[in-house]
Amino acid sequence: MEGLLVILLVIASFSSISTQIVGNGKENNVKCRATDREALLDFKNGLNDPENRLLSWRGLDCCLWRGIGCNNATGSVTKVDLHNPYTDFTASVRYGFWNLSGEIRPSLLNLKSLQHLDLSFNTFDGVGIPEFLGSLKNLQYLNLSKAGFSGIIPPNLGNLSNLQYLDVSSGFSSLTVDGFQWITGLASLKHLEMNFVDLSLVNSNWLDMLNMLPSLTELHLASCGLSGSIFSLGSVNYTSLAVIDLSINSFNSMFPDWLVNISSLVYVDLSSCMLRGRIPLGFGDLPNLKHLNLALNGNLSASGLSFFKGNWKTIEVLDLASNQVRGKLPASIGNMTTLTDFDLFDNSVEGGIPSTIGRLCKLVNFDMSGNKLTGSLPEMLVGTEECFSNSPFPNLIYLKLTSNNLTGRLPAWLGELKNLEELSLVSNLFEGPIPESLGALQNLTDLNLAGNKLNGTLPESIGQLSNLSVLDVSLNSLTGILSEVHFSKLSKLKILLLSSNSFVLNVSSDWIPLFQIRNLDMGSCRLGPLFPAWLKSQHELRFLDISNSSISGSIPNWFWDFSVNLSLLNVSFNQLGGQLPNSFQLTPYADVDLSSNFFEGSIPLPRVPIELLDLSNNRFQGPIPQNISTVMPDLVFLSLSGNRLTGKVPEDIGKMVSLSVIDLSRNNLTGNIPSSVGNCSYLKVLDLGKNGLFGAIPNSLGLLIQLQSLHLNDNMISGKLPSSLKNLSSLETLDLGNNQLEGSLPPWISEGFTSLRILKLRLNAFSGEIPSELSNLTSLRVLDLAENNFTGPISPTLGDLQAMALEQVINKYLLYGKYRGLYYEENLVVNLKNQPQLFNKTLSLLTSIDLSGNSFYGEIPAELTKLHGLVVLNLSRNQISGQIPESISSLRQLISLDLSSNKLSGPIPSSIASLSFLSHLNLSDNNLSGKIPESGQMSTFDAYAFEGNPDLCGAPLVVKCRGEDSNNGNNTHNGDDVYDSNDKIINRWFYLSIGLGFAAGILIPYIVLVIRKPWRDGYFDFVDKVADKFLSVRSRKLPARN
Repeated sequence: MEGLLVILLVIASFSSISTQIVGNGKENNVKCRATDREALLDFKNGLNDPENRLLSWRGLDCCLWRGIGCNNATGSVTKVDLHNPYTDFTASVRYGFWNLSGEIRPSLLNLKSLQHLDLSFNTFDGVGIPEFLGSLKNLQYLNLSKAGFSGIIPPNLGNLSNLQYLDVSSGFSSLTVDGFQWITGLASLKHLEMNFVDLSLVNSNWLDMLNMLPSLTELHLASCGLSGSIFSLGSVNYTSLAVIDLSINSFNSMFPDWLVNISSLVYVDLSSCMLRGRIPLGFGDLPNLKHLNLALNGNLSASGLSFFKGNWKTIEVLDLASNQVRGKLPASIGNMTTLTDFDLFDNSVEGGIPSTIGRLCKLVNFDMSGNKLTGSLPEMLVGTEECFSNSPFPNLIYLKLTSNNLTGRLPAWLGELKNLEELSLVSNLFEGPIPESLGALQNLTDLNLAGNKLNGTLPESIGQLSNLSVLDVSLNSLTGILSEVHFSKLSKLKILLLSSNSFVLNVSSDWIPLFQIRNLDMGSCRLGPLFPAWLKSQHELRFLDISNSSISGSIPNWFWDFSVNLSLLNVSFNQLGGQLPNSFQLTPYADVDLSSNFFEGSIPLPRVPIELLDLSNNRFQGPIPQNISTVMPDLVFLSLSGNRLTGKVPEDIGKMVSLSVIDLSRNNLTGNIPSSVGNCSYLKVLDLGKNGLFGAIPNSLGLLIQLQSLHLNDNMISGKLPSSLKNLSSLETLDLGNNQLEGSLPPWISEGFTSLRILKLRLNAFSGEIPSELSNLTSLRVLDLAENNFTGPISPTLGDLQAMALEQVINKYLLYGKYRGLYYEENLVVNLKNQPQLFNKTLSLLTSIDLSGNSFYGEIPAELTKLHGLVVLNLSRNQISGQIPESISSLRQLISLDLSSNKLSGPIPSSIASLSFLSHLNLSDNNLSGKIPESGQMSTFDAYAFEGNPDLCGAPLVVKCRGEDSNNGNNTHNGDDVYDSNDKIINRWFYLSIGLGFAAGILIPYIVLVIRKPWRDGYFDFVDKVADKFLSVRSRKLPARN
């Protein structure tokens, strides 16, 4: 690298010298003035020149010095150009490469003929722009951009009435302007560039001041902190304006429609300006417009059909990304034949892509990612014969259609885009195979086809893409065997993402790939049964995901030497076993997921701090290391659930203050909950369920104001609910079931929990009445207070639980503590159909009330039937009396209804039969009476659902209603033996018709045979023949007797 820089310096030196000799016309004998030479030498003495850029500044003729230009006739110095040519480097890297710094001396004022001064891209270490520059009356060109100046730009620069070019852009320091009036003095100004200069203090009429510069052709004010409206402008004097760049400011204004009145515009950049309103259609009619960038405003709107129908005769760059462009693309888009860059990323364009885009022969970048495109890609492109190569898009380098709803197969013309470097079709609905022809795109570096419905195999031709660095076909339905041929020429491959397919990797045991991969995700591909040995050759690997890959056995020892460079290690959901090293090496702040395997032994710890550790669902045993907080002080995600851990939760776990998730559930931990947990102020999930913890709930848990999910269920926790829990305003799940908690349900439980979805307190010793304020839990969808000692009537206010009144039809995964692709998935065990059932992925669809196993009395409030979203209702094993509300049929989503073991009386409402989703019903052990309704869902339940009600009758019970017998199905009403008169008439006519039909069937043939003798003789002859044939056949089949 250093050698290359030396060569560049030498080339630049000769180039600069030759330019100066030719440019200054030294073929004549005119030499520079002595006063100019002395002024330049004094100027040089104030500069720091570590690279001796000014080594040529010696001798009598200063016109021969580097960076100096003179008038050919008078020898007066007219030009001082000391800009740093290494503009591609940042300030820190640039320092030392021809970089000037120091003091700018006022001796420059002695250069009376100076017209051109360029000190750009140097490092003047935060000094201010000298005020004396405003006295260089003949100056026409002044460029001080990105030269390290700071402070206020001197207003006396406005005295430079001959100045045509001014660039004071601030790239690496802080320049400000506290007033803009001085700019009006630059009457000759054509080019104004002040990018990254702080203009936040200028008056709101800055635009009017600039409008007073009639010769202005270029205006660059990007990222200047400008604000306020730019919507209106009195009279537009920008008659020569060709370039306007006001990007990255915070105008928060309606769009300035006056721009479309400036016919001279060539370049417009108003990106990231917080503009809103409709984009004027007039842009399409500007005769010289080549570049239009309105991206990243967010609220600019346009109709695709109208906006793109303009003339757009000269347009080359059209960037409307991240706005509100809607509607369809018109076929006339193919008329923009000069277009090179078309970017509509993150808009709302609908419909398909017109086949006329084939006429866009100059197109280099086509990005319509993040829209609402539908339909398939054009099978044939119109107008490709107009392109010079007679092939589609001969200049196209980037084709991005990610995150749309495009369908169909990938068209064959994709394989003809010879210059294509990036093809991104991620997150669409494409189906069918990956075209073999994609293997012909030899310039392709990025192939992204993830998240579609592609099937078939990965073409072997992909292995011929020698420039490919990114291959992502994850999240499809691809199958088949991947062999070494698929990777034969992929020497530049750095990112390989094949996960969530059904590939089988079949390579030799000694295979060494040509590539050195950096990101490898082969989750859900079959790599096993042995740990892949070829990984040993991948020395640049940083991210490794081989989860769910059918790998068994143990992790080889060489891997732990190799893991030192890993930032991600995910081998979850395999059959790996054995013991892991007590400590292992990764890069600092790495993520480790070894969950759902058969690892055993003690908990291993990394040698460096990491941020994510998931060892859940293994066979680890022993205590949690007491030094866990010392080894991993910056841990964000910790899951050790589903192991065989014993001992106490470490007391100093609260020192891991960055923790977002703590999941230690399903172990054999004992002891108290450490109060230090309250120090984990970023905690979203605390799951200590299904252990042997005891003692009281620490008051310090009330400090966890970001907590969303709290599981302390299935322990031996005792005492009362601490009032500090009311501070958990973000809580969505509170599961304290199956403990030894006692006391009444405090009224404060309904005060701050505006987001609470799940409240589970079953199997404790709570007592008293349910507070009526519980109805204030507007987000509650699961209420489980079963198996406690609650008493009193069921509050009618439960019918006001707003979330339960809504029918939930959209499933939403409840995922908390998301961090780098890992998360805690909410789960809950609910008693459904008298069986405990685990809900996780469909938990958001569950709406349940379970008050069973308490001592509630009184009637079932009819208000409960307003909860139209209720899926489970269990009021069994209480002392509830009265009748079942007739309005029970309003609970249309009900799947399980259990009212058993109460004191309910009266009939079963016939409307209950209309609950079409009801699959579990238990009304047993009550005092219900009358006939069981027979229609609808009621016909699907067996006798168990109705037993223990002495006065119930009818199917499926064996008890018949009064007046019923086995030969009829007469209806009863409310247990009374009363026949409906209409039914009686119908039944009598039914039996009468049967009798008449039987008599007619016997008598009519008999009468006919008696009257017609020939028919009678023929009939009996036929009967005799049949009988004879039957007897003869039977005699042949009988065995001979001994």
